[in-house]
This record gives sequence, C-alpha cells and structure tokens, in this order.
Amino acid sequence: MDLIQVDQQRAKRYAKEIPDLVYATGPISYEYHFGSRSLFDAVVSRSWLTPGSLFAADAATLAVEGDELLGLMIAFDGLEYRNRIKALDTLWPEILESGACREEDVSGLLERSEHAHWLNPVLRAGVYYVHALSVKPQHRGKQLGVGLLNAAMEDGRKSESTVLELDVLSDNPAVHFYSSMGLKLRVESRAPDPEAFGVPPEWRMGMSL
Repeated sequence: MDLIQVDQQRAKRYAKEIPDLVYATGPISYEYHFGSRSLFDAVVSRSWLTPGSLFAADAATLAVEGDELLGLMIAFDGLEYRNRIKALDTLWPEILESGACREEDVSGLLERSEHAHWLNPVLRAGVYYVHALSVKPQHRGKQLGVGLLNAAMEDGRKSESTVLELDVLSDNPAVHFYSSMGLKLRVESRAPDPEAFGVPPEWRMGMSL
C-alpha cells in the first residue's frame, strides 16, 4: 500500500470512485443535506476537479496499491473550511446545465445546509481538519485508516498546526477507531431539523499534535 498526493492525472483517473468513498463517511447526514444521491454525486465529482473547493483533489491523500484505489483522506488547514464551502457556489451553473438537478433542489440543499451548519463548530487557527477519511469496504481491517490518519497528523505538524480535528456522527463505528488513535470528544452538536430527519448528534473529535 502506498500513500500518494493527487496530481491532475490521478485526479481524473479516480474521479468516478470518489463520491462513493466520501458518501460512506456519513450517509444519513449527506442524505439530509443533498436530498438525493444523484445531486450528491454531481457536487462531489465536480468539486473533486475544482481546486480550493470542499471535496477537491488538491487536499487529498490516496491509499493505492498499484493503480487500485483503496482509500481516501481529504484534509486541510481548518481556516480554509468556510472558503472551500463557498467555492462550491461556482459549481451550480454547470450542475444545473447538466440536468443533474433542478433549481428547487439547489434551494432545498442551501436551506438544509443553513440549518445543519450548526452541527460543525467553528474551526480555530492552528487546527488541521480532516474533512473525510474513508476506506473501501473490501479493504477495511488492513490498517489503511491508521496509515491515512497518521499521514494527516504528519501533514498537520508540517503545517505547524497544533491540533487535529474532525467531525463524525456519534453513531458511526469510526468513533471507536478515532478514539483508539488518541482523538477525544470535544463538542457534541445537535440541531432540531437534522435531528427530526434521523441525523444523530455530531461529534467534534480532536487531539494535540
């Protein structure tokens, strides 16, 4: 298994596999936010090829074996988080023109995101943020997650961050993995509307670097 940074060629090679990996990190939450899997896939696949956006390849580390993609990590300086969300706005004209969604789908997404953004506490200066960490089901149990999270810790130290943080739904089995790696619960967030849709409390977990 090798951990690699993503250049333009690799970004295009693996683009079709990225939505599944990201979706697996929080299906209930993404279902609530996006309203449909097709809209989620359209946003993530375009964001992957758009530098500076929330799911962009420019912030990704991939676990590969030969040419096979095994897992994914997207991480960046926490202060980039809101700007990366804002960069998604540039994707909507192309997504609408492609027919992947309607204007009312976008309006619904933005309204739900306004409610649900309370689930993600503000990221302070000095925080290195792991936005997504995912391993394909058939490759779990092989320490790939350990390798990816260790890489995030190393990247955080290189960037002179003092803390590593991530958000995870409280019922996600990954909570046990993160705890075993030394991350601890810092904040539990609840929001009325997401909770009504079956979205469990969100945990901000973190550790000193």
